[in-house]
Amino acid sequence: MRKRKRLAGGLLAACVLCMAGAAGGAPAAPAPRDALAAGAVDGVALEEWTARWWQWAESQWIAPYRDPDGRLCALGQSGPVWFLAGTDGTFDALRTCTIPADVHVLVPVINTMQSVRSRGGKADCAGLQAGAAVNNDRLVSAVVLLDGRSLGDIRGHRVRTPACFRLGRHEAAPLAASDGYWLMLAPLPRGRHRLMVGANYGAPDSPYGRMQQHFEYVLDVGGPILVSEAGGPPRGRTQ
Repeated sequence: MRKRKRLAGGLLAACVLCMAGAAGGAPAAPAPRDALAAGAVDGVALEEWTARWWQWAESQWIAPYRDPDGRLCALGQSGPVWFLAGTDGTFDALRTCTIPADVHVLVPVINTMQSVRSRGGKADCAGLQAGAAVNNDRLVSAVVLLDGRSLGDIRGHRVRTPACFRLGRHEAAPLAASDGYWLMLAPLPRGRHRLMVGANYGAPDSPYGRMQQHFEYVLDVGGPILVSEAGGPPRGRTQ
């Protein structure tokens, strides 16, 4: 039985407090109350959408969180929710991304997935859930700004998958559990929007326990979409 741990963000050098205006500037104004989705999206709870995010991320020909500039933004996207990505911990991300005007947007602020491939015998789901929770029990700070406005106290947006899930469609796929901080944005108005995310853990005795993350998206809502073909670079297509 082999365990692995992954994060939807990475080790980045940017300062979360600077984003929040803590270096002497005024704090960001709050975003409108309707910026976040209320309740389930398309009949699916947020916990399930986070599991689907990991299934999406793990099934692509290249990991979406390796995207340097937004060129992979449309990779594997479909349905009523558009998935954004953090990073793999080796770079700061500033991505430009065109998305449809009628989709919700799932934002992985900072989170962990732990998985195991069981070879004969049953996997320990409770152990996976406990492993995924460790760093998230010790969140130091998290800030998310949408068009310069704060999306509020991120600590209130912790999401844990209530049960373990498969990372693939077949029974032999690794079993996984996810825990972390996620936001589901309501469909954005047409035009350009800027999303900034910064967060960090404070669990030095845990793998990735000193993780810090900062990524930004410039989202052009309602324009032509770049569609990535499996195994190759994106090509243009208008939606």
